[in-house]
Amino acid sequence: MFHRESGVFKTSYAADMALYPLPIARWAVAAFAGLFIVIAPLALGEYYISILNLILIAVVGALGLNILVGYTGQISIGHGAFMSVGAYTAANLVTHLGAPFWFTIPAGGIMAALIGAVVGIPSLRIKGIYLAIATLAAQLIIEWTINHVTWISGGVQASIQVPRPSLFGTQLKSQTQLYLFLMAFVVLAIVATSNLVRSRVGRAFIAVRDQDIAAEIIGINIFRYKLYAFAISSFYAGVTGVLYTYYLGIANYEQFQITVSIDYLAMVIIGGLGSILGSIFGAIFVTLLPILTRWFLEDYGWLLFAQQDLQNAIPNLRLILFGGLIIFFLVVEPEGLNRLWRNVRNYFRVWPFSY
Repeated sequence: MFHRESGVFKTSYAADMALYPLPIARWAVAAFAGLFIVIAPLALGEYYISILNLILIAVVGALGLNILVGYTGQISIGHGAFMSVGAYTAANLVTHLGAPFWFTIPAGGIMAALIGAVVGIPSLRIKGIYLAIATLAAQLIIEWTINHVTWISGGVQASIQVPRPSLFGTQLKSQTQLYLFLMAFVVLAIVATSNLVRSRVGRAFIAVRDQDIAAEIIGINIFRYKLYAFAISSFYAGVTGVLYTYYLGIANYEQFQITVSIDYLAMVIIGGLGSILGSIFGAIFVTLLPILTRWFLEDYGWLLFAQQDLQNAIPNLRLILFGGLIIFFLVVEPEGLNRLWRNVRNYFRVWPFSY
């Protein structure tokens, strides 16, 4: 067997609370860290590094939404709006004050967290589809506000140019430099989320998700923890918006419309609700899906569509695949890609035995 838990004994509370208590888990994390931090930037070209950069940004946002939807059970269709709050906060700080990235990134997250906490106030009285509609209203309100209030959006076309961040006096221009920059925030987000869900606050989130009435009976202030979940999730979204702004070099409300919110909701559903690894899987899957679809249609689309219809088919097919996959995972495997990975892992944990 690859995992021999019976031979690993914990002799302290710190060992019991370790993020990776098994040696093989620590070795696997070290191997993946070496692969993606050292080998990938050296082995891949700029184009493929740019795809990895989009995945890294998406991972941060998916982790934040999973805290709200997967761990706390609160539905949100306004994730893109909170991303735009962080993006425009950072863009204004950079253009008007010349603030550095180490100030604008947390500032964008904090501003988004404040807005998210306000949006989360109705969560005490409403839940389910009604809460989803409330967050959808917040998405539309924030979009309209940014688009029409000129001192926020910069006026014409609601676009603000933002220079790439500088580190130790050197501006990050190449995709490889941006990759290492973004990877640092992804690692911080994963570690922070892993510790959050194992803390007292994380356990309260799970209790609210599983049975909010029972949680309230045993003394959990469900309103407070729902607000915490909205604020923390929005903080991640705000940081994601700032990272998008730095990466693309521009803050524009069209980058954070409702389709983006649906994309992130698809990430956590397809990857696996209430799972950190599922957030990563979902971000990879949803980011790569349109790219792979485009590649396939460019090479073999002539078998399915006429040449004049091919360009219109690419975005429409992407939407069809999104909808179909969400339905598929909800019906066949509600726990998403993370569950499939756990099935494979559990098979090798007991191999060659059948139990």
